[in-house]
Amino acid sequence: MSACEQSADGRYFIFDRRSHTVFAASRTRDSIQRVIEIGAERGRVLRPTAFDLAADGTFVVADAPGGRGRVQVFHLSGASLGGFTLAPREVPTIVLNGIVLNGIGSLEYTGRSVLISQPESGSLVTEYALDGRVIRNFGALRPTGQEEDRAVHVALNAGLTVAIPEGGFYFVFLAGTPVFRKYDADGSLVFERHVEGIEMDDYVGSIPTHWPRQKSAEGGELPVVQPGIRAAAADAGGNLWVSLSTPFTYVYDSSGDKRRTVQFRAAGVVSPTGLSFTRTGRVLVTPGCYTF
Repeated sequence: MSACEQSADGRYFIFDRRSHTVFAASRTRDSIQRVIEIGAERGRVLRPTAFDLAADGTFVVADAPGGRGRVQVFHLSGASLGGFTLAPREVPTIVLNGIVLNGIGSLEYTGRSVLISQPESGSLVTEYALDGRVIRNFGALRPTGQEEDRAVHVALNAGLTVAIPEGGFYFVFLAGTPVFRKYDADGSLVFERHVEGIEMDDYVGSIPTHWPRQKSAEGGELPVVQPGIRAAAADAGGNLWVSLSTPFTYVYDSSGDKRRTVQFRAAGVVSPTGLSFTRTGRVLVTPGCYTF
């Protein structure tokens, strides 16, 4: 599975990227049903990349039928509530274990809008209304030292947008120098902090100065950038949880100070590719949909 989140009614919604499916499990996890089926038509998903659940009883799935990015909105019953298709864009890929993490693969859904990392637009984040209109762009690109290679510069500005329950957003850069930023609800920068610790030292020491290219769908070549970050989420208290490419997770408070280093253990050590929180504040981790 690729994501697991708990809805307000206590059910668990499980996004399985490989089977192009969304499942719903009962609050006791003793029964499960298929909510979204595979397919290219509206109300189904094909080549899905991301999932997010809002508190209002709706969720979104990003997919790419025909190679074109699409975001669909669903009721918890699986009923289609609409969606939109994104304009095609050629962007560098940030991959982890074969999974693309950037672009439409890293959306954040608030129930009213969808936020997507699109540094190729000139800003870190693009916020879309549910009919596909661009509401705003915010977040200045960071300097990378790779400005002359636009594709690498864009890749090193890709990241995860995380809505803070009390308002505002975190933005966690996926690759390059490990950094996160906090923005207020208006999109103004509050602060920037480095993601530091011995668990990150090997990654930081191995950041290259030249990146390998692979052929794009349009016939050109784009850099493939390995991330230092796997996932990120904010809990009810506004603390930021950042899952590293190593099997550790850092927890930062709302002021940006690191408070804890966590390692999850279930059937062995778990390296989270997805983080969310239950109604009671426990951590839900994928793969495995484990509760801690």
